[in-house]
Amino acid sequence: MRRRILKLSILISVAAAAIIVGSIAISQEKLAEKKDDLYRNINLFSDGFAIIKNDYVEEVDSKELVYGALRGMLASLDPHSQFMDPDMYNELKVDTTGEFGGLGIEITIKDGLLTVVTPIEGTPAWREGIRARDRIVKIDGELTRDITLLEAVKKLRGRPGSSVSITVLREGEDRLLEFKIVREIIKIKAIKDARILEGGIGYVRLIEFRQNTSEEFRRAIQKLKSQGMDALILDLRNNPGGLLDAAVKVTESFLEKGKLIVSTRGRKGNQNMEFSSKSRKPDLDLPLVILVNHGSASGSEIVAAALQDYKRAIILGTQTFGKGVVQTVFPLSDGSAIRLTTNKYFSPTGRVIHGQGVTPDIIVEEGKIELTEQKEESIADIFQGLEESEGRQEQAREIPEKYLTDNQLMRAVDVLKAIKIFKAKKAD
Repeated sequence: MRRRILKLSILISVAAAAIIVGSIAISQEKLAEKKDDLYRNINLFSDGFAIIKNDYVEEVDSKELVYGALRGMLASLDPHSQFMDPDMYNELKVDTTGEFGGLGIEITIKDGLLTVVTPIEGTPAWREGIRARDRIVKIDGELTRDITLLEAVKKLRGRPGSSVSITVLREGEDRLLEFKIVREIIKIKAIKDARILEGGIGYVRLIEFRQNTSEEFRRAIQKLKSQGMDALILDLRNNPGGLLDAAVKVTESFLEKGKLIVSTRGRKGNQNMEFSSKSRKPDLDLPLVILVNHGSASGSEIVAAALQDYKRAIILGTQTFGKGVVQTVFPLSDGSAIRLTTNKYFSPTGRVIHGQGVTPDIIVEEGKIELTEQKEESIADIFQGLEESEGRQEQAREIPEKYLTDNQLMRAVDVLKAIKIFKAKKAD
């Protein structure tokens, strides 16, 4: 009996070993096939390169041929992956300094067209009326068909005081719009405005996530709290994003420690990352409304999506842009570089941001409220509820007209008022 069991065990072991050997053989065979396929395609490229070098009507520089091949290779992947020659790579590095000569717009390639993500508030493009989702079809009279992102940046930037003409295709317009914009030094300040609007409702307008944004945001919140803030509107409209770390730090201001804020996933395991909250003293009970629109992208979508997933904030406005991919820059030996899409962003619940955007909890289209003059009151009306009336007038004087006419902002104020009233009634 023991001999039979021993014999059976040996047979099973032999069979298992055969399966393992077979699996290894299959894996090696597939690997060999992949290598053969790679070598065949490299040989194909090499043959094409040699034919162009030898038989093209004019002599061609080898480096230019390689650059052209790399441009085509990267462009075939997605609108954000690009090959950058040394000049373009230097342009990209200028962009990270926070100060440059240009128009003040964030752009991308969407559906094959050069598209405005958002104009930066207070810049020449903003003042001239450029809007999020405008399609730039011409720059200085030249069509932007097949233009790369960095080529567009190079054309739009220039000496401060010089001008550039752009032709825009705008949804809802039956004609092309022409703009002539004078370039300026663009100085980016993350916090555009921070104030108490009324009744303890604070307002912070955050226009971009840069290196010192989280510290500026923390100081702004502390200052508003010292002025009696007990609810907050965080305005991320036309915020094109910026640094991932800065967006994560702003988000963690409102979440318990250890909460997942955003994850990035790529093809390789080492490209998958998770970013969680680390704040020691977050504001967990501060009523919060976040304003977003079509110009809210990337980092601002990360903030909105995370706080929406945790039901920590009410998102109000219109659908966001939907840019949720990470590009990694790989410098090359001659000063050029490859900008390659390596990851996608995912919200805490696993929602894909790229191409989808964030849908607000309360959809409110952009528009202006028309302020009407108050009608003359009778003596009885004046004396009736005089104290209450004086309070309202004082409140109105505190809020500048530009806020009173902003319908999205005023809806956010109403939402926070309702929350505060509900909490007060519940406490009673």
